[in-house]
Amino acid sequence: MLTPVPDAIYLIELCSGECRRWRYRGPDARSQIWWRDLETGREFNETSVMYSWSIVGKEDPVPGR
Repeated sequence: MLTPVPDAIYLIELCSGECRRWRYRGPDARSQIWWRDLETGREFNETSVMYSWSIVGKEDPVPGR
């Protein structure tokens, strides 16, 4: 099992088969886990996601960024 690293970007596969890029924001003071969808710019916590998804892998950072 992959343990996400804060501020890292992950390729996510939704139950529909669609792939998205999400940035892991980490837990807040209430231990809710937060993510940011890089396409829409929306931030959300894991408990608000209404569909199944899984982490496919971590995106490697681009050199010089």
